[in-house]
Amino acid sequence: MLVCSCNYITDTEIKDVINQLLDEDCWQLIVPAKVYHAMAKRGRCCGCFPTVVDLIINTTEEYHARRQSTQAEVVDFIARLKTFHEERRRADLERRQGSHRAA
Repeated sequence: MLVCSCNYITDTEIKDVINQLLDEDCWQLIVPAKVYHAMAKRGRCCGCFPTVVDLIINTTEEYHARRQSTQAEVVDFIARLKTFHEERRRADLERRQGSHRAA
């Protein structure tokens, strides 16, 4: 499935990069910018970033299930990721609302 039409990036390519990053450090915080940087790409319109965050969450959960990480480790990590995701969504909404008011 095509996730980023600006850069023509598929969900499989994104999942592969996430797994490579997790192989390097399975508890690092992975964000869309880190995934794009690893692919030598950059977000253009960034409309795909919410989908990329969802892929990061799902791929990370699957990775740790295969790795048999303890439930406490996984829950803590996923909670941190979801909090980060929500903070980014709120910041994006506030930024968009601010730019509409200025217009």
